[in-house]
Amino acid sequence: MTDSVVSDPSDAVSDPSDSPADSRAARSRVPFSLLDLAQVGPGETVAQSLAHSLRMAQFADRTGYRRIWYAEHHNMPAIASAAPAVLVAHMAAHTSHIRLGAGGVMLPNHSPLAIAEQFGTLAELHPGRIDLGLGRAPGGDQATFTALRRTPAAAENFPGDVVELQRYFAGSSVHGVVATPGAGTGVPLYILGSSLFGAQLAAALGLPYAFASHFAPQALERAVELYVRDFRPAPLPDGGQTEPYVMAAATVIADDDADRAYEQLRSAKLQRIKFLFNRGRHLSDADAAALLDGPQGAQVDEMLRLAAVGTPDDVLGRLDRFAERIGADELILAPLAGDREVWFGTVEKLAPSV
Repeated sequence: MTDSVVSDPSDAVSDPSDSPADSRAARSRVPFSLLDLAQVGPGETVAQSLAHSLRMAQFADRTGYRRIWYAEHHNMPAIASAAPAVLVAHMAAHTSHIRLGAGGVMLPNHSPLAIAEQFGTLAELHPGRIDLGLGRAPGGDQATFTALRRTPAAAENFPGDVVELQRYFAGSSVHGVVATPGAGTGVPLYILGSSLFGAQLAAALGLPYAFASHFAPQALERAVELYVRDFRPAPLPDGGQTEPYVMAAATVIADDDADRAYEQLRSAKLQRIKFLFNRGRHLSDADAAALLDGPQGAQVDEMLRLAAVGTPDDVLGRLDRFAERIGADELILAPLAGDREVWFGTVEKLAPSV
């Protein structure tokens, strides 16, 4: 999962009747979690980026966030989360309570056995704290596929690979192999998606579903509707059955100075334009700004239209209304600000127990 934003204050869903007290009371209905891309900011090293991620994980561990997920991305100099299992291991070793996992592992890049062994090891080291979100996107470009010794056709095996992972974690032998570690750990699986495909698969397997509305909101409502409608309960070890569980990602920028928050939003949009439309050439800030009012800017606005940006109370109110509108059981917040003070301040100001 990646990041998204609202293009200006008028784009955000708002209700003047909402008071700060109402907003803060409402947010207790839906748990908050975090998505960390381990972004490498301007002038930062990867090591510095990961130190910021650790600081955030330790803060979230103390303040009521339910989980933190790390997303697999490759060949992206500004993102240091290429190896989610390694990040999870480090963060779990330096926290005590919060759940940690991948949001997600791009399964076509790996064999199910390798992922079962990695996350099975994590589950043995940190019982009851490890999640495994699964996506079928490459998490990179064609060059990445080549370097990983994979092909785009691997995505066609995604449903079968998910089932194979389930069997490994249940302790079954698959192709004559038992995952050790992994067997019997029952690592919980989550299906990630930004289209109807993921919703259909999660519903068919009776698994929780996490929608990437922080960067691809177009199919959100339809996907959630389809998932809930077609959900088939799966058996649980205790004799019960699974129920639909909807998670949605939302990019957030919160600051006591709303203008500062929107300045960070504009900066994020410029970076997005540079990344998407460079076409092999370097785009300056001025080049990117010139594209903001054109088709490229409109595309970025659409990708990022569901983020909550502004003062903490404004952001909380928007998140509450967003969760209620789509029937979310949990929101996964993706703090976007490039300014580290605003980035960490967003996590602080939206913390459930603060």
